[in-house]
Amino acid sequence: MTRASRSLSILIFVVLTGVIAPFVIWGAHFDAALSFEGARKWMESYGSWAWAAGIVLLIADIVLPVPSTVVMSALGWMYGWWVGGLICAVGSMLSGILAYASCRWLGRGAARWIAGEEGLRRGEEIFEMRGGWLVALSRWMPVLPEAVACFAGLSNMRWRVFLPALACGSVPTGFAFAAIGHVGKSEPGWAIALSCIVPVLLWLGAVRLLRR
Repeated sequence: MTRASRSLSILIFVVLTGVIAPFVIWGAHFDAALSFEGARKWMESYGSWAWAAGIVLLIADIVLPVPSTVVMSALGWMYGWWVGGLICAVGSMLSGILAYASCRWLGRGAARWIAGEEGLRRGEEIFEMRGGWLVALSRWMPVLPEAVACFAGLSNMRWRVFLPALACGSVPTGFAFAAIGHVGKSEPGWAIALSCIVPVLLWLGAVRLLRR
């Protein structure tokens, strides 16, 4: 392993520790408080602003162990698969953009101190080659969405690549879990399978457009 790879590994460990630590400390409490029924009741307590409360929960997932897929399912139950899916997609997009932007503009100094110039350069090479796939596919995985968006920002991944990749992952995932909530969780298998497959197909199309 080269020095740059070792430095990058240290940075990855630090970021993942920061993302995972809240789940270890408060995860059980949030899972209990934000069960499907708990999340729905909490959002409904805001009346006509319930959709905004749902978006806030999805954004809070950056720093808190919010069960985002449960929140998305609850939004689908409340608003239906179409409107609920739009709300979920917007919330997931905003969460990714905020994590990316904050790390790109505020975290580069700390990342350089941890990994050094060589480590950061190695991270930039990885995200230049595979960043789109990492961002798109991470959106349907637990914990990884926030971590990958942060790494994309720290690695100076280009906005014009990051945003389409983020949309390719966030949109199908949002609609899939909203559909799960809408149908009362009767057919979750199809929705989850589609949320895995569609990001790949969308990103293949986005790659061709970006190359043009």
